[in-house]
Amino acid sequence: MRPASSPPHLITLILLTATAVSSLNLFLPALAHMAEAFATDYATMSLAVGGYLAVTTIVQLVAGPLSDRIGRRPVVLGALGIFAAASVGCALSDDIETFLAFRMLQGAVIACLALSMASVRDTTTAQDAATRISYVTMAMALSPMLGPVLGGVLDTAFGWRANFWFYAAAGLAMAALAFADMGETHVKGGESVRHGYATLLRIPRFWGFLACMTTSTAGFYIFIAGAPLVAAESFGISSAMLGVLIGSITAGFILGSFLSTRLTRRVGIVQMMLAGRIVAFAGLGLGAAILLGGHLSLWTYFGAMIFVGIGNGLTMPSAHSGIMSIRPDLAGTAAGMTGALTVAVGAALTLMTGVLLTRADAPLTLMLIMLGATGVGLVAALLLKRERPAR
Repeated sequence: MRPASSPPHLITLILLTATAVSSLNLFLPALAHMAEAFATDYATMSLAVGGYLAVTTIVQLVAGPLSDRIGRRPVVLGALGIFAAASVGCALSDDIETFLAFRMLQGAVIACLALSMASVRDTTTAQDAATRISYVTMAMALSPMLGPVLGGVLDTAFGWRANFWFYAAAGLAMAALAFADMGETHVKGGESVRHGYATLLRIPRFWGFLACMTTSTAGFYIFIAGAPLVAAESFGISSAMLGVLIGSITAGFILGSFLSTRLTRRVGIVQMMLAGRIVAFAGLGLGAAILLGGHLSLWTYFGAMIFVGIGNGLTMPSAHSGIMSIRPDLAGTAAGMTGALTVAVGAALTLMTGVLLTRADAPLTLMLIMLGATGVGLVAALLLKRERPAR
């Protein structure tokens, strides 16, 4: 097989993104069985999720600047190689310590998420990049929905180790695809990690895009953290029904991303971000007004949440593109830092949500926290609109 010399096709970037995202949750249905197999408690076993998220934050901070210096292609291929080898290690592990060590190494694959975005921006204008990223973000939404279904089937049919053999096979297959289709898209020789980050952080416009991106994603994290309590205490619905309702916000995101593919070229990235923040803020604002008016309904409450998903789908592809358009030569650094900070901000607001929610007023408190995060993003988009948009 000859190495690629042309930019990757969009489907390759979509599959790389799906592989990176599914690495978090495909095996979750098997987590209880894994705790039994390793004779450990569930809290220790959950480090396979929480500890993994922490590692992916560090990986993105390193992989982005590294790709600006040596290129996207070698970093992606290296990340997939580490992921495949670590997956084999997970599948063969006989104790929890060994398993967790290899599980943390699996975090290398998250580089494929950030660098797929950067590769898009390397080869297109800001507006065209937002359109293409919209397709990539659809994979980001679908993969977490479909991954656990496949993981549950594999666990039931073959045992928990099958999930990690699947990861290994997927890593090798994606490495072969990237080798054949992902030609280098970036001119090598970027700034050092320290100087790259310092350069971006000195640009006010970068902060505007970053604020819009992180608070948009945080709205979903907040919802996931608070929805189970609201569902159980205020509506008394089953966990299956809750799963459907959580899926509805994801469906809204897919719809918003699809609309982005059709509208971004016409209206521009900042206008799309603003439209998304208005949709999310208006939906939550209407839901809060209904609650304050004394009406608590399952359908109006979760119906308001769907607008958050639609708004995020409209906002996030353009925010990604805008972040990487501030300094196109530092697109990898920008993508990596954004991915890391998005996880960090989401984790912080998730913890805050858990602290602030009480059984008595959980529905209104959850909606107000989400409204606050959405409001920050709306202000950021309004401030960006006053300036000249990225080209």
